[in-house]
Amino acid sequence: MIESVPVRCPACRRDHLYAPPVYPCACGAPLVPPLVRPATPEPITHRTWTDDWVAVRCPECDRRDEWPQPELGCPCGTVLRMAVHPDRASAPEPASMTEIASGTMPASGPEPAKASGQRDPADGPVHTPLPRTAVAARRPTFRPVTIRTARDAVTAAALYLKWLGFRDVVQPDVRPLSGIDLHGPGLVAQVDPSTRPAMLRDIECLWLNGLSASAESVFFSLAGYADDARARADTLGVPLFVLDLTGCPQPVNGPADDLISAGG
Repeated sequence: MIESVPVRCPACRRDHLYAPPVYPCACGAPLVPPLVRPATPEPITHRTWTDDWVAVRCPECDRRDEWPQPELGCPCGTVLRMAVHPDRASAPEPASMTEIASGTMPASGPEPAKASGQRDPADGPVHTPLPRTAVAARRPTFRPVTIRTARDAVTAAALYLKWLGFRDVVQPDVRPLSGIDLHGPGLVAQVDPSTRPAMLRDIECLWLNGLSASAESVFFSLAGYADDARARADTLGVPLFVLDLTGCPQPVNGPADDLISAGG
């Protein structure tokens, strides 16, 4: 099993248990980026493609490859970069090979704060997701795509929405002025691959597009969300997700938890 490390968000002081992602080396061995201990997360306020990758050396074949820098998306909207020892890797227990073969290897990102059992009373009320439906329980394991370009981010979001149950999710050949990157029956979605947190206006514009189309509005961001944008999304019921570079979206508000539970 992959060892989880305790992580505290420096922005909201919420505690998490973070399990680093497992990457498949070309030789077939699983790689776990060796985190600096104790965990020292750094809030991401500016993204560059160079900083978003880390070199990890396989302990089995000595191959050195670039992999996405491990990140943790806090429910407060802050995205944290986890420090990694360069050019070294720790190998998980042999059982992890079975996990990889079955598609159940741990995804990068945080376990929900409510699962850690460590909350600050100042965090406010806990959102309780809707009960998982039978359809959601039967979903196969989500298989992400690594994000290297802005186009990859849109592709990752489209795959995730299809995994949730939305049908005929398509991407326009030319991005419309509305900013809608993906749409389908009963769905409009926006993907922000920029280096700044999504802003209040971004959320409101997406919501208005969904309202006019009588569709569910879903937002994906690589850099998280401004505080007022997060609060407005909660009020409007817009699901918010943070994308990490492994292509695994993480829910960051109550409507997103509900969407995962109920499906598309």
